[in-house]
Amino acid sequence: MGRFRRMLDRLSSSQEDLESEELREDAETAGCTRIGDCHDRQIVTVTGTLRTVTLRPRAGVPALEAELFDGSAALDVVWLGRRSIVGIEPGRKLIASGRISMSRGRRVLFNPKYELRPLGRE
Repeated sequence: MGRFRRMLDRLSSSQEDLESEELREDAETAGCTRIGDCHDRQIVTVTGTLRTVTLRPRAGVPALEAELFDGSAALDVVWLGRRSIVGIEPGRKLIASGRISMSRGRRVLFNPKYELRPLGRE
């Protein structure tokens, strides 16, 4: 009965719901903290997919800003002093580590250590 129920749930779910579920499972498999469970000033390792990447100056300094989504919540990843980074583009999966801070009610990770995940299926 369990398999049948899961199949029905998958058929009735939207594409966005299915992608979110896959990202949550990916984070769990990688042993990372879910973004939705991260708190201010906590040191974390998170993984997800970059939704957007923009160049947004902060205090007169160039800053590359990306939104990382793992199926549970979103997180802003900011590299100060950078205009671009090879491989940092929308749709790319990555693992990022650092200390979470809160800015205007959003989780932010400044200048994280990061690892780009392979494109396609692993």
